[in-house]
Amino acid sequence: MGIPTGFDPGKAHIAAQWNVGTSMVCCRVEPKGQFVYCGVQGPTIHRLAIADGKNVPLTGGHDSWVFALATTPNGGTLYSGGGDGRIVAWEIGLETPHLLRKTEAHQGWVRALATSTDGRLLASGGNDHAVRIWETATGRRLHDLGGHQGDVYSLAFEPSGQTLLSGDLLGSIRRWDLATGREIGTFDASALHHHDGSQFVEFGGVRGLATSTDGSLIAAGGLHKASNPLGAVSEPLVLVFDSRTRKIVRTLTADGITSGVVWNLSFLADGSIVAASSGTSGGFLLFWKPGTDRSHHRLALPNPVRDMNLHPDGLRVATAHHDGYLRLTRLASGHH
Repeated sequence: MGIPTGFDPGKAHIAAQWNVGTSMVCCRVEPKGQFVYCGVQGPTIHRLAIADGKNVPLTGGHDSWVFALATTPNGGTLYSGGGDGRIVAWEIGLETPHLLRKTEAHQGWVRALATSTDGRLLASGGNDHAVRIWETATGRRLHDLGGHQGDVYSLAFEPSGQTLLSGDLLGSIRRWDLATGREIGTFDASALHHHDGSQFVEFGGVRGLATSTDGSLIAAGGLHKASNPLGAVSEPLVLVFDSRTRKIVRTLTADGITSGVVWNLSFLADGSIVAASSGTSGGFLLFWKPGTDRSHHRLALPNPVRDMNLHPDGLRVATAHHDGYLRLTRLASGHH
Protein backbone atom coordinates (compact mmCIF):
# COMPACT_ATOMS: atom_id res chain seq x y z
CA MET A 1 0.00 0.00 0.00
CA GLY A 2 1.31 3.45 -0.90
CA ILE A 3 1.22 6.43 1.40
CA PRO A 4 -2.42 7.66 1.62
CA THR A 5 -3.26 11.07 0.20
CA GLY A 6 -2.98 13.77 2.86
CA PHE A 7 -1.11 11.48 5.27
CA ASP A 8 0.57 13.60 7.97
CA PRO A 9 0.73 12.25 11.55
CA GLY A 10 1.73 15.75 12.68
CA LYS A 11 -1.84 16.82 11.83
CA ALA A 12 -3.41 13.96 13.79
CA HIS A 13 -6.73 14.87 15.39
CA ILE A 14 -9.77 13.09 16.80
CA ALA A 15 -12.34 13.03 13.99
CA ALA A 16 -15.13 11.06 15.70
CA GLN A 17 -16.01 9.46 19.05
CA TRP A 18 -18.83 7.28 20.30
CA ASN A 19 -19.69 6.03 23.80
CA VAL A 20 -20.93 2.48 24.42
CA GLY A 21 -21.58 3.06 28.14
CA THR A 22 -19.04 0.53 29.46
CA SER A 23 -15.25 0.76 29.85
CA MET A 24 -13.56 -0.60 26.74
CA VAL A 25 -10.77 -3.17 26.69
CA CYS A 26 -10.02 -3.80 23.00
CA CYS A 27 -11.01 -2.78 19.47
CA ARG A 28 -10.61 -4.02 15.89
CA VAL A 29 -11.62 -2.42 12.59
CA GLU A 30 -12.93 -5.02 10.15
CA PRO A 31 -11.11 -5.28 6.79
CA LYS A 32 -13.74 -3.43 4.74
CA GLY A 33 -13.34 -0.45 7.06
CA GLN A 34 -17.07 0.07 7.68
CA PHE A 35 -17.32 -1.11 11.29
CA VAL A 36 -15.19 -1.24 14.41
CA TYR A 37 -15.79 -3.96 16.99
CA CYS A 38 -15.21 -3.18 20.66
CA GLY A 39 -14.67 -5.52 23.61
CA VAL A 40 -15.65 -4.14 27.01
CA GLN A 41 -15.60 -4.86 30.75
CA GLY A 42 -18.57 -7.14 30.27
CA PRO A 43 -19.80 -9.97 28.03
CA THR A 44 -21.12 -7.78 25.19
CA ILE A 45 -19.22 -6.86 22.01
CA HIS A 46 -20.27 -3.59 20.35
CA ARG A 47 -20.26 -3.06 16.59
CA LEU A 48 -19.97 0.63 15.77
CA ALA A 49 -20.63 1.91 12.26
CA ILE A 50 -17.83 4.29 11.27
CA ALA A 51 -20.21 6.31 9.09
CA ASP A 52 -22.60 7.31 11.89
CA GLY A 53 -21.67 5.50 15.13
CA LYS A 54 -24.73 3.23 15.10
CA ASN A 55 -24.19 0.56 17.76
CA VAL A 56 -25.22 -3.08 17.25
CA PRO A 57 -24.49 -5.30 20.29
CA LEU A 58 -23.30 -8.89 19.91
CA THR A 59 -24.47 -10.95 22.88
CA GLY A 60 -24.63 -14.56 24.07
CA GLY A 61 -21.00 -15.45 23.44
CA HIS A 62 -19.19 -14.73 26.69
CA ASP A 63 -19.73 -14.84 30.46
CA SER A 64 -16.93 -12.36 31.16
CA TRP A 65 -14.98 -9.37 29.92
CA VAL A 66 -13.82 -9.54 26.30
CA PHE A 67 -10.03 -9.11 26.10
CA ALA A 68 -9.15 -9.88 22.49
CA LEU A 69 -10.61 -9.54 19.00
CA ALA A 70 -9.50 -10.58 15.50
CA THR A 71 -11.14 -10.78 12.07
CA THR A 72 -10.48 -12.92 9.03
CA PRO A 73 -8.90 -10.98 6.14
CA ASN A 74 -12.07 -11.28 4.03
CA GLY A 75 -14.15 -9.68 6.80
CA GLY A 76 -16.46 -12.68 7.09
CA THR A 77 -15.70 -13.79 10.64
CA LEU A 78 -14.91 -12.06 13.93
CA TYR A 79 -13.22 -13.93 16.78
CA SER A 80 -13.48 -12.82 20.40
CA GLY A 81 -11.56 -14.08 23.41
CA GLY A 82 -12.72 -13.64 26.99
CA GLY A 83 -11.83 -14.00 30.63
CA ASP A 84 -13.95 -17.15 30.55
CA GLY A 85 -11.24 -18.93 28.52
CA ARG A 86 -13.57 -19.05 25.54
CA ILE A 87 -13.10 -18.14 21.89
CA VAL A 88 -16.30 -17.20 20.09
CA ALA A 89 -16.66 -17.04 16.30
CA TRP A 90 -19.18 -14.57 14.87
CA GLU A 91 -20.51 -14.32 11.32
CA ILE A 92 -20.08 -10.63 10.46
CA GLY A 93 -20.25 -10.68 6.66
CA LEU A 94 -24.03 -10.32 6.78
CA GLU A 95 -26.05 -7.29 7.78
CA THR A 96 -26.86 -8.70 11.21
CA PRO A 97 -23.95 -10.48 12.94
CA HIS A 98 -24.70 -13.83 14.55
CA LEU A 99 -22.87 -16.36 16.71
CA LEU A 100 -21.26 -19.26 14.83
CA ARG A 101 -19.30 -21.28 17.37
CA LYS A 102 -18.06 -21.31 20.96
CA THR A 103 -14.79 -23.02 21.85
CA GLU A 104 -13.46 -23.64 25.35
CA ALA A 105 -9.91 -22.68 24.40
CA HIS A 106 -7.74 -21.81 27.41
CA GLN A 107 -7.52 -22.23 31.17
CA GLY A 108 -8.03 -18.66 32.33
CA TRP A 109 -8.16 -15.51 30.27
CA VAL A 110 -7.71 -15.44 26.51
CA ARG A 111 -5.35 -12.47 26.14
CA ALA A 112 -4.53 -12.38 22.42
CA LEU A 113 -5.96 -13.46 19.05
CA ALA A 114 -4.63 -13.15 15.49
CA THR A 115 -5.61 -14.52 12.09
CA SER A 116 -3.21 -15.63 9.35
CA THR A 117 -2.76 -13.64 6.14
CA ASP A 118 -4.73 -16.23 4.16
CA GLY A 119 -7.48 -16.48 6.79
CA ARG A 120 -7.12 -20.22 7.28
CA LEU A 121 -5.60 -20.11 10.78
CA LEU A 122 -6.44 -18.47 14.09
CA ALA A 123 -3.86 -18.15 16.87
CA SER A 124 -4.78 -17.66 20.53
CA GLY A 125 -2.73 -16.99 23.65
CA GLY A 126 -3.64 -16.72 27.29
CA ASN A 127 -2.89 -16.69 30.99
CA ASP A 128 -2.21 -20.43 30.90
CA HIS A 129 1.08 -19.66 29.04
CA ALA A 130 -0.24 -21.56 26.01
CA VAL A 131 -0.36 -20.59 22.35
CA ARG A 132 -2.82 -22.55 20.23
CA ILE A 133 -3.44 -22.73 16.48
CA TRP A 134 -6.96 -23.33 15.18
CA GLU A 135 -8.42 -24.08 11.76
CA THR A 136 -10.88 -21.27 11.04
CA ALA A 137 -13.13 -23.32 8.74
CA THR A 138 -13.89 -26.00 11.33
CA GLY A 139 -12.72 -24.65 14.71
CA ARG A 140 -10.43 -27.68 15.02
CA ARG A 141 -7.30 -27.28 17.15
CA LEU A 142 -4.20 -27.94 15.05
CA HIS A 143 -1.27 -27.18 17.36
CA ASP A 144 -0.47 -26.59 21.03
CA LEU A 145 2.64 -24.42 21.19
CA GLY A 146 4.34 -24.79 24.55
CA GLY A 147 7.36 -22.99 25.89
CA HIS A 148 6.25 -19.66 27.31
CA GLN A 149 6.88 -19.26 31.04
CA GLY A 150 4.53 -16.28 31.42
CA ASP A 151 1.09 -15.08 30.35
CA VAL A 152 0.88 -14.66 26.56
CA TYR A 153 -0.12 -11.07 25.81
CA SER A 154 0.43 -10.59 22.08
CA LEU A 155 0.44 -12.45 18.76
CA ALA A 156 1.32 -11.54 15.17
CA PHE A 157 1.46 -13.62 12.00
CA GLU A 158 4.42 -12.65 9.85
CA PRO A 159 3.68 -11.46 6.27
CA SER A 160 5.05 -14.68 4.73
CA GLY A 161 2.13 -16.53 6.30
CA GLN A 162 4.46 -19.34 7.37
CA THR A 163 5.41 -18.15 10.86
CA LEU A 164 3.80 -16.75 14.00
CA LEU A 165 5.23 -14.50 16.72
CA SER A 166 4.06 -14.64 20.34
CA GLY A 167 5.07 -12.35 23.21
CA ASP A 168 4.70 -12.89 26.95
CA LEU A 169 4.84 -11.22 30.37
CA LEU A 170 8.52 -12.05 30.88
CA GLY A 171 9.63 -10.32 27.68
CA SER A 172 10.13 -13.45 25.60
CA ILE A 173 9.09 -13.40 21.94
CA ARG A 174 8.96 -16.77 20.20
CA ARG A 175 8.75 -17.54 16.49
CA TRP A 176 6.82 -20.63 15.42
CA ASP A 177 6.75 -22.63 12.20
CA LEU A 178 3.05 -23.00 11.42
CA ALA A 179 3.46 -26.17 9.34
CA THR A 180 5.10 -28.13 12.15
CA GLY A 181 4.11 -26.21 15.29
CA ARG A 182 7.79 -26.02 16.30
CA GLU A 183 9.63 -23.06 17.78
CA ILE A 184 12.27 -21.79 15.32
CA GLY A 185 13.72 -18.79 17.13
CA THR A 186 13.39 -16.34 19.99
CA PHE A 187 13.74 -12.58 20.41
CA ASP A 188 14.99 -11.04 23.65
CA ALA A 189 12.51 -8.37 24.73
CA SER A 190 13.38 -8.73 28.42
CA ALA A 191 13.84 -4.93 28.60
CA LEU A 192 10.03 -4.81 28.62
CA HIS A 193 9.81 -6.95 31.78
CA HIS A 194 10.38 -5.89 35.39
CA HIS A 195 10.62 -8.15 38.42
CA ASP A 196 10.00 -6.31 41.67
CA GLY A 197 11.07 -8.40 44.64
CA SER A 198 9.82 -5.96 47.27
CA GLN A 199 6.30 -5.82 45.82
CA PHE A 200 6.33 -9.47 44.69
CA VAL A 201 5.18 -8.66 41.16
CA GLU A 202 6.20 -9.50 37.62
CA PHE A 203 5.41 -6.36 35.66
CA GLY A 204 5.31 -5.29 32.03
CA GLY A 205 5.67 -7.77 29.18
CA VAL A 206 5.25 -7.70 25.40
CA ARG A 207 1.92 -5.86 25.24
CA GLY A 208 1.92 -5.31 21.50
CA LEU A 209 3.56 -6.90 18.43
CA ALA A 210 3.67 -5.56 14.88
CA THR A 211 5.55 -6.38 11.68
CA SER A 212 6.55 -4.01 8.91
CA THR A 213 4.79 -4.49 5.57
CA ASP A 214 7.79 -6.27 4.05
CA GLY A 215 8.38 -8.34 7.18
CA SER A 216 11.94 -7.07 7.70
CA LEU A 217 11.21 -5.40 11.06
CA ILE A 218 9.33 -6.51 14.16
CA ALA A 219 8.23 -4.03 16.83
CA ALA A 220 7.38 -4.97 20.42
CA GLY A 221 5.75 -2.52 22.83
CA GLY A 222 5.52 -2.27 26.58
CA LEU A 223 7.30 -0.40 29.37
CA HIS A 224 10.64 0.19 31.08
CA LYS A 225 12.04 2.14 34.05
CA ALA A 226 9.43 0.53 36.31
CA SER A 227 10.70 1.99 39.58
CA ASN A 228 7.35 1.52 41.34
CA PRO A 229 5.14 -0.96 39.46
CA LEU A 230 2.15 -0.87 41.82
CA GLY A 231 2.38 2.93 41.81
CA ALA A 232 2.20 2.83 38.00
CA VAL A 233 5.61 4.49 37.63
CA SER A 234 7.01 3.29 34.29
CA GLU A 235 7.78 4.72 30.86
CA PRO A 236 6.59 3.54 27.44
CA LEU A 237 9.13 1.62 25.36
CA VAL A 238 9.19 0.06 21.89
CA LEU A 239 11.90 -2.37 20.76
CA VAL A 240 12.46 -2.79 17.01
CA PHE A 241 14.10 -6.04 15.87
CA ASP A 242 15.67 -7.09 12.60
CA SER A 243 13.47 -10.03 11.59
CA ARG A 244 16.34 -12.02 10.09
CA THR A 245 19.02 -11.59 12.78
CA ARG A 246 16.52 -11.26 15.66
CA LYS A 247 18.69 -8.44 17.10
CA ILE A 248 17.39 -5.11 18.44
CA VAL A 249 18.10 -2.34 15.91
CA ARG A 250 16.22 0.53 17.57
CA THR A 251 14.97 1.39 21.06
CA LEU A 252 12.09 3.87 20.93
CA THR A 253 11.34 6.12 23.91
CA ALA A 254 8.99 9.01 24.71
CA ASP A 255 10.54 11.84 26.72
CA GLY A 256 8.49 13.27 29.56
CA ILE A 257 5.98 10.44 29.96
CA THR A 258 6.81 9.12 33.44
CA SER A 259 3.73 6.93 33.82
CA GLY A 260 2.85 5.02 30.67
CA VAL A 261 2.70 1.64 28.96
CA VAL A 262 2.49 0.87 25.25
CA TRP A 263 -0.66 -1.25 24.90
CA ASN A 264 -0.52 -1.74 21.13
CA LEU A 265 1.30 -0.44 18.08
CA SER A 266 1.43 -0.53 14.29
CA PHE A 267 3.67 0.33 11.37
CA LEU A 268 2.29 3.12 9.15
CA ALA A 269 2.54 3.41 5.37
CA ASP A 270 5.71 5.55 5.47
CA GLY A 271 7.52 3.09 7.74
CA SER A 272 6.93 5.12 10.90
CA ILE A 273 5.44 3.55 14.03
CA VAL A 274 2.36 4.61 15.98
CA ALA A 275 1.74 3.33 19.50
CA ALA A 276 -1.06 3.78 22.00
CA SER A 277 0.34 4.62 25.44
CA SER A 278 -1.54 5.08 28.68
CA GLY A 279 -0.91 5.61 32.38
CA THR A 280 -1.39 8.29 35.00
CA SER A 281 0.51 10.65 32.65
CA GLY A 282 -2.54 10.33 30.38
CA GLY A 283 -3.39 8.64 27.10
CA PHE A 284 -1.36 9.31 23.94
CA LEU A 285 -0.77 8.27 20.39
CA LEU A 286 3.03 8.33 19.99
CA PHE A 287 4.77 8.53 16.61
CA TRP A 288 8.35 7.60 15.67
CA LYS A 289 9.84 8.22 12.22
CA PRO A 290 12.08 5.56 10.63
CA GLY A 291 15.65 5.85 11.87
CA THR A 292 14.85 7.93 14.95
CA ASP A 293 14.61 6.72 18.55
CA ARG A 294 12.73 9.60 20.17
CA SER A 295 9.07 10.20 19.39
CA HIS A 296 8.74 13.06 16.91
CA HIS A 297 5.07 13.73 17.62
CA ARG A 298 2.40 12.78 20.14
CA LEU A 299 -1.34 13.33 20.29
CA ALA A 300 -2.80 13.67 23.79
CA LEU A 301 -6.04 11.70 24.10
CA PRO A 302 -8.90 12.76 26.41
CA ASN A 303 -8.86 9.56 28.47
CA PRO A 304 -6.65 6.52 29.21
CA VAL A 305 -6.43 4.26 26.15
CA ARG A 306 -6.41 0.46 26.36
CA ASP A 307 -6.04 -0.63 22.74
CA MET A 308 -5.64 0.71 19.22
CA ASN A 309 -6.11 -0.60 15.69
CA LEU A 310 -5.19 0.91 12.35
CA HIS A 311 -8.03 1.39 9.83
CA PRO A 312 -7.44 -0.34 6.44
CA ASP A 313 -7.16 3.09 4.78
CA GLY A 314 -3.95 3.73 6.73
CA LEU A 315 -5.24 7.20 7.61
CA ARG A 316 -7.30 6.51 10.71
CA VAL A 317 -6.57 4.91 14.08
CA ALA A 318 -9.30 3.51 16.35
CA THR A 319 -8.63 3.69 20.10
CA ALA A 320 -10.59 1.97 22.90
CA HIS A 321 -10.87 3.98 26.12
CA HIS A 322 -11.57 3.47 29.81
CA ASP A 323 -14.40 6.04 29.72
CA GLY A 324 -16.40 3.86 27.30
CA TYR A 325 -15.56 5.87 24.20
CA LEU A 326 -14.26 4.56 20.91
CA ARG A 327 -12.28 7.38 19.32
CA LEU A 328 -11.24 7.63 15.70
CA THR A 329 -8.12 9.70 15.03
CA ARG A 330 -7.33 10.94 11.54
CA LEU A 331 -3.65 11.16 10.58
CA ALA A 332 -4.16 14.07 8.20
CA SER A 333 -5.55 17.60 8.06
CA GLY A 334 -9.27 18.08 7.41
CA HIS A 335 -12.20 15.95 8.48
CA HIS A 336 -12.88 13.58 5.59
